[in-house]
Amino acid sequence: MTRSRGNPWFGIGLDAWRLGLEASTVIGLRTLRMAQGGERGRAEAELMVSEKVAAGLALQAMALSGGLGVTPADASARTLAHYRRKVSANRRRLTKL
Repeated sequence: MTRSRGNPWFGIGLDAWRLGLEASTVIGLRTLRMAQGGERGRAEAELMVSEKVAAGLALQAMALSGGLGVTPADASARTLAHYRRKVSANRRRLTKL
């Protein structure tokens, strides 16, 4: 997430695009896991919901404590980075054999 000193929005747009690609991969992997059913499918569904709530609450805490920066570009970039860390961790976990 390196930004040039000029307009940061192009880089933020690329980061958003990359997050979307990785999130769609995670959605597909999770869908497959849940479609298999059983204990693993149920556990994945529960984990998915709890992770989404926790990620949203953590982002709210960051926003309230000033952790997202002072400009709209900073807030956007840090929000994307926050969610990318979560999505990347899920992708790594779901692609392990």
